[in-house]
Amino acid sequence: MKAMIFAAGRGERMRPLTDTCPKPLLTVRGRPLIVWHILNLVRAGITDIVINHAHLGNLIEETLGDGTQFGARISYSAEGTALETAGGVAKARHLLGDEPFLALAADIYCPHFNFEQVKTVLEDADVWGNPYPVDQRDVAWLYLVKNPAHHPQGDFALNSFSVANEGEPKLTFSGIGVYRPSMFDAIAAGESAKLVTLLREYAARGQVGGELYHGDWTDVGTAERLAELNAPLTGHYK
Repeated sequence: MKAMIFAAGRGERMRPLTDTCPKPLLTVRGRPLIVWHILNLVRAGITDIVINHAHLGNLIEETLGDGTQFGARISYSAEGTALETAGGVAKARHLLGDEPFLALAADIYCPHFNFEQVKTVLEDADVWGNPYPVDQRDVAWLYLVKNPAHHPQGDFALNSFSVANEGEPKLTFSGIGVYRPSMFDAIAAGESAKLVTLLREYAARGQVGGELYHGDWTDVGTAERLAELNAPLTGHYK
């Protein structure tokens, strides 16, 4: 399985930090956010990684290189102007191949997420060892989390293993998902498009599966949240 890390965002809410440093390279507990992801992916045996970038993307490439230092093979999809998440996938399709791929936001912190679990979520339900009741119409599998304080309204409902636009309680999309490439067929390379819009369309058709993730997770969307993560630890290490 290949993975794509979304790293093209400008990080407006993180300014002035992101005026000179792309958000994925901001440091949390001793290492850049994006490096936490790369190391966890490699640990799970996911070593082919595609990273899209726009704002200060040259610094991302200079810092990460070809991935050899992490035991990975990193390819880059450079966007002159950020194309949003679905648009980023469409531009990078030639790097992602034809099989389901993992995609995740660079600006989340989830140090204990076990990426081993994502490899089979879109496989046939009768494949030996696959614990998920996959509907083969599913084009995506999302990991949802309990709503953080800054996003109390949530994004999607979860009915058993089916993601829906309506229903209660609502949960928050973690920014981690597995997708079939065909889901992006209607988006032309270079076109700007949001992943959440696409997900809502497929969820309305009953074609998105998912589950609740219970581990540590933070959307590092503001300087305040970054500071909280880097505050001296007073309890167990997260």
